[in-house]
Amino acid sequence: MAEVSLALLGFGSVAVIFATVATLVRLAKLRRRGVATDALISMVDNDASPCFLTNFDGDITFKNDAASDKFREKTTATLGQAFTDLFANPGAVLYRLQSKAQALGSAREDIVTRKGHVRLSVNAVDEETFLWRLEDLSDRGGGARAADALSLPMLTAGPTGTVLYMNEAFRRLLGGRAKNLSGVFSQLPIVSGQVHQVLTETGPIDSLVAEVPSHGGRREIYLLPGDSMTEGTISSTDWDTIEELPVPLLKIAPEGEVIASNHEARALLDNRLKPGSRLSDVLTGLGRPLVDWLGEAVEGKGATTSQFLEAVHDTREIHVQVSLNPAGEAENPHIIAVLNDVTEFKNLQMQFVQSQKMQAIGQLAGGVAHDFNNLLTAISGHCDLLLLRHDQGDGDYADLVQIHQNANRAAALVGQLLAYSRKQNLQPEVLDLRNTLSDSTHLLNRLVGERITLTLDHDPGLSPIRADKRQLEQVLMNLVVNARDAMTEGGNIRIETENVTLSDGLSRDRVTVPPGAYVALRVHDTGTGIPEDKRSKVFEPFWTTKKTGDGTGLGLSTAYGIIKQTGGYIFVDSTIGVGTSFTILIPAHDAPLTIEEPAVVADPVVPTKGDGVVLLVEDEAPVRAFASRALRLRGFTVLEADCAEAALDMLNDPDLDVDLFLTDVIMPGKDGPTWVREALVQRPETKVVFVSGYAEEAFGEEQKSIPNSVFLPKPFSLNELTSTVHSQLH
Repeated sequence: MAEVSLALLGFGSVAVIFATVATLVRLAKLRRRGVATDALISMVDNDASPCFLTNFDGDITFKNDAASDKFREKTTATLGQAFTDLFANPGAVLYRLQSKAQALGSAREDIVTRKGHVRLSVNAVDEETFLWRLEDLSDRGGGARAADALSLPMLTAGPTGTVLYMNEAFRRLLGGRAKNLSGVFSQLPIVSGQVHQVLTETGPIDSLVAEVPSHGGRREIYLLPGDSMTEGTISSTDWDTIEELPVPLLKIAPEGEVIASNHEARALLDNRLKPGSRLSDVLTGLGRPLVDWLGEAVEGKGATTSQFLEAVHDTREIHVQVSLNPAGEAENPHIIAVLNDVTEFKNLQMQFVQSQKMQAIGQLAGGVAHDFNNLLTAISGHCDLLLLRHDQGDGDYADLVQIHQNANRAAALVGQLLAYSRKQNLQPEVLDLRNTLSDSTHLLNRLVGERITLTLDHDPGLSPIRADKRQLEQVLMNLVVNARDAMTEGGNIRIETENVTLSDGLSRDRVTVPPGAYVALRVHDTGTGIPEDKRSKVFEPFWTTKKTGDGTGLGLSTAYGIIKQTGGYIFVDSTIGVGTSFTILIPAHDAPLTIEEPAVVADPVVPTKGDGVVLLVEDEAPVRAFASRALRLRGFTVLEADCAEAALDMLNDPDLDVDLFLTDVIMPGKDGPTWVREALVQRPETKVVFVSGYAEEAFGEEQKSIPNSVFLPKPFSLNELTSTVHSQLH
């Protein structure tokens, strides 16, 4: 009992100690929180913007003098109550911002209220305390008060055309405040840089209009200087008025000299506007002399047609939409040019055009590959039939072997076309790229020869990827061969791998790579480099810098197709005389890497004698002739049909026994899967073999839904055909 009492006493002492420590920790935490809160209060107490401290539930624990003054007529026990009259549904806004602050530490949102624009921001002080700040954007230089001081008429419109704000100059011009753009302009929509009719108090007048996109779908609309504006509203010669206007503007002489420009225009044009500069010095790409276009604008022939031009810039592409508007006196005319930065729009447009172009070529490649596969099936198949009748001592045997080998080479070329069009069959698996490269090193060293040094540099913690190992090796081989061919005098090829994390994504070469974890594979060479004007074409099929006969032009396009189908990205960087680097980004795979022992695959059984009835449905007569002869030679009974409809008519005979359907997938009329489904209703036990010159992916889901079916790609040999049929039947 004494031992038990001592044990209980010891346990109680430990519990007391733990409770005391927990209390001290809690008090220290509260003290630190109090110190932090006091520091925040002293920091925001004299802030000109309303600031609040709240708990997790939104109860206000502190507000500064600005908040007390602004909300003195409103009960402000909670932040939701304080903001009830400020904007609709404050609870949802506060919940959204507080949740974001809990996750990211801070959050902010610009809100249009009945009284103007405000910015509400929140910072998470700790898990239970939040600092809120309400900033009136109308106090800023670009806001309402600054706009009221602007002599140019200016308004802010919402996404639906509602007028949210109108400065004093605009209100004087209209004789009041309009509620919608339809009460300001006679015709909608507004086109920036063009003349629109304004419904003023004294009647309609024409005015040049500039539009500046703002946040939240809002637009700022300015009326620019023009001769038809009512006298005293805006002077057509007062260029100082628009110096700080957020619209790029140029004043141009009919001969092309830039007379004046505002700050936004100079910044957009890379500050290249020096005294005496001409428009052609800063803008290009019209396709004809710019002075001719300016002359047409002065004469009123083409002033309403804006043009997309490219700004001269040293480091990046800048696309500008330019609208010209004649101005000035008849004896001394000039032109007002309104510029609009459309770089992002043009990049998206070019990306779309490039995507369409590549897709069209891919569809063409896929279609050509299908037709070639039918031809190659017939050629190689009949060659197999001839080889059966000739032994190695026959004089024709060597010629037949040559035909067979070249048919296989042609089939490999067609396979590259399918790879480019992203229609080849992939067998993805989880890979360690370091092992894949190590396995390929011996072959790559043989490819590059003795005059070129090949080195590998791996990231020791490289993440696994999911890809087709065979196809990835093909990509690497194509890149190394291209690097070798670019170094006729010898050099170095370096292959690198590393983990790459894109926190903000990557936009280049009209492609956007989303944020995430990637594995990068780079192939550097010290070759001659690729000229800038040719880099955009390197992934196009049949395009090559090699002389005729030295290449097919499919190496890089094949790599492009394989990487795209894998879900990755491929880019090229090159400097003339220095070398070229190809960079491949493949998404990192989250699942752990599992090493599987390679399964022992037995040699396929080539039947010497088969039995069973095969219904062969193939619209290509040469392929049908070869397949039927090959199967009959192996002992199968073959029924032939040149289309699905003919096959279904044959199957209407209930006394006809059929063990297997051997059918093409794509045919005129009903396709293979469609007619097979109909036939299986009455003959559910019949086995099926689909053949096609297209990849299995094109109809893979349909084929998998059909029981007892397999896929045999074209071109197939005599042994492949008979082995597949035999395996299905037995």
